[in-house]
Amino acid sequence: MYASIATGVQGLDDILAGGLTQGSLFLLEGKPGTGKTTIALQFLLEGQRRSQRALYITLSETKSELLNTAASHGWFWGKDIEICELQPPESSLDAQEQQTLLYASDIELGDTVKQILDAVERTSPELIVLDSLSEIRLLAQGSLRYRRQLLALKHFLARRGITVLMLDDLTTDVLDKTVHSIAHGVIYLEELSPNYGSERRRVKIVKYRGHAFRGGYHDFIIATGGVKVFPRLVASEHKGISEASSVQSGIIELDRLLGGGVDRGTSTLVLGPAGTGKSLFVIQYAVAAIRRGEKVSIFMFDEELGVTFRRCKAMGIDLEAFRSSGALIIEQIDAAELSPGEFSHRVRGCVVDQGAGMVVIDSLNGFRAAMPEEQSLLLHMHELLQYLNRRGISTFLTVAQHGLVGDMQTPVDVTYLADTVILMRYFEAAGRVRRAVSVVKKRTGAHEDTIREFQIAGQGIQVGPVLREFQGVLHGVPTYVGDPKSLSE
Repeated sequence: MYASIATGVQGLDDILAGGLTQGSLFLLEGKPGTGKTTIALQFLLEGQRRSQRALYITLSETKSELLNTAASHGWFWGKDIEICELQPPESSLDAQEQQTLLYASDIELGDTVKQILDAVERTSPELIVLDSLSEIRLLAQGSLRYRRQLLALKHFLARRGITVLMLDDLTTDVLDKTVHSIAHGVIYLEELSPNYGSERRRVKIVKYRGHAFRGGYHDFIIATGGVKVFPRLVASEHKGISEASSVQSGIIELDRLLGGGVDRGTSTLVLGPAGTGKSLFVIQYAVAAIRRGEKVSIFMFDEELGVTFRRCKAMGIDLEAFRSSGALIIEQIDAAELSPGEFSHRVRGCVVDQGAGMVVIDSLNGFRAAMPEEQSLLLHMHELLQYLNRRGISTFLTVAQHGLVGDMQTPVDVTYLADTVILMRYFEAAGRVRRAVSVVKKRTGAHEDTIREFQIAGQGIQVGPVLREFQGVLHGVPTYVGDPKSLSE
């Protein structure tokens, strides 16, 4: 049984459960621009690091184009990688170059395949990339002949124990699945174009004979340095970490409202209309955690970091100092440029690599903007929250509701996912707009069922006594049932 060899693509070996089976033929397919050539180059460069001889056979791109692509990522060929061009003779007029070029113009498929075999015999490679099958399919001019030639090529290479990666740009017959049945494994690349923002790319393992792999779609990006794949997060693969302790905010009245605090390893959702102070609430928990000696990670989707820093500093909270000390990891996230898979990857990096014990996501409205469908958002958030809970991480999320008073509309309902839900409201009384807070859900323990007024003052958040003299506070326009004199105070 052959071992698996690494592809050199960050994250791809993870979903392939180790890499590509040595001595087998694999198909990498996707429309132009999805990253096939970049992955193929990384595959050969990884082989070069293992001192394996490699051959890149190209029927579409020139050698100079491939070298330029590699140079743009900071990659350079060594003597172990050879590029073999199959191109029309008129594309090269240099007599010296013509001695090293293989021409594929106006020749039969059998001759083309023979020249490929000759190149293999001459170089004796351990790894081969064939780019691309669309050109061979056009030369074959028929599905039967195409299949027979590919089968012959597969058996020839398999007898020599060569690992082959064939590229298909799906520009000819996308319904022809001939190579799917021949290949040991099939990797499919896809590019999505949202109405706004940058393109999104994802990869899926369609087939891998006799080998376990991580199914479904996985987001990936093409950046300087190559392709980076973000394996889909599966919470059930991670063992739970049980630690029975409470997380306090440092505000006595708020902690009392929550029955002493929220439990570690749970998620807390702060829900309310814009401007009620949701961000300040979650930052208060973050600051309290930092002062206890924990590391905190905050992901800001909506507000600029500079505005947040200035606003908090005016209340005596120096977030910049916390960041400089390394206790706070705070990132400004552009939802239009970030896929959900990459975001989950960043969160995991903060937890695993940097040791964050608390994660704050502000807000889910911004995260939702990165999602094509609400249902996908719920699935992503379910796995992410379950993963963080299993790691013993305290998670705080905010959601801005539509409207200010009266009936509130929530853009995405994640209340059933969160372990604790804190509800914030505006209400009008005696000609003033006031704020109220209540806890409507807490899975892991008792909490007050009261509604308390709170204020945002120069010293930060101040939670007041229970609003016993009002009815209908959560609706926004309450009825006062107490002493009218106390209302005007």
